[in-house]
Amino acid sequence: MYTSDNMFTKQNRLNSFQISKLHTFEVAARHCSFSLAAEELALTPSAISHRITKLEEELGISLFIRSHRKITLSEEGQRIYESVSRALDALNQDVFDVQNGDVSGLLTVYCRPSFAQCWLVPNIRSFQDLYPSIELKLLTGNENIKLQGDGIDAAIYFDAERPKHLKCESLFSETIIPVCTPEYADKLNLRESVEQLRHATLLHDNQAWDYDSNEDEWKVWAHANDLEGVEQYSRMSFDRSDLAVLAAQHGVGIAMGRTSLIEPLLLSGELMTPFPNTQVTCKQHYYVATSPERKSDKVNLFVEWLKGMVRKA
Repeated sequence: MYTSDNMFTKQNRLNSFQISKLHTFEVAARHCSFSLAAEELALTPSAISHRITKLEEELGISLFIRSHRKITLSEEGQRIYESVSRALDALNQDVFDVQNGDVSGLLTVYCRPSFAQCWLVPNIRSFQDLYPSIELKLLTGNENIKLQGDGIDAAIYFDAERPKHLKCESLFSETIIPVCTPEYADKLNLRESVEQLRHATLLHDNQAWDYDSNEDEWKVWAHANDLEGVEQYSRMSFDRSDLAVLAAQHGVGIAMGRTSLIEPLLLSGELMTPFPNTQVTCKQHYYVATSPERKSDKVNLFVEWLKGMVRKA
């Protein structure tokens, strides 16, 4: 059935007839039925079967496993189906975006978990109110990722260096200061002196700015406040700043808080800093990264909304 004469090669491109047959294949594969595909496409089951067979011959690929009154996708057919389905979804989305001025549909944003938890999600309602036709998909992680290769439209990072291959726009700087509950501070007499920290449990964000920052936040703050030996103090480690702060809220210890992320907790009195006026400005800052070829109005609107929210704060 599949000979060297009809094998598809890299040098070949799908022609318009094959693309049409691939649409027929997508419908048949989605239903796993030639009869149901025939109903959707207003054709006969035999016409559907003929198109699929012809496509298999032209591509040199067996797309379906046929048995009595039943068809299932072959391994190769499953792969082709997933590829065709993704392409059609993307095409449908692009057509929808163009029809609606490119301010509708899916917008995928990636950011650090702590920033999402403590800043972005609490503020995202205003973006939704402004652009209700945009479906926001929020992904989090501590790794620096590709954008287009991973299907990401915009990424928000907290770092000292910016990726040179991306378009990066600053959002705001950050300061750090130790925070704990008033009860924990009183229990260990922390307000007396920073030296009292030797009796406390220091809560660390191990991935504060690098993938393996260890106790760097505490060491930076301690150095700026002439405190030595913090790496020898009792400690507990997390891979997210907000988890360290959450542990502090439950009286586990004292966390190094990022001012922009913990401000509501300080204002409510749930947390406090035993050492006023000891905050340290980080060399890292928050920025939003997008593709240099960015042309999407959705992405532009999101970036401008971010910067507007920062100005309001």
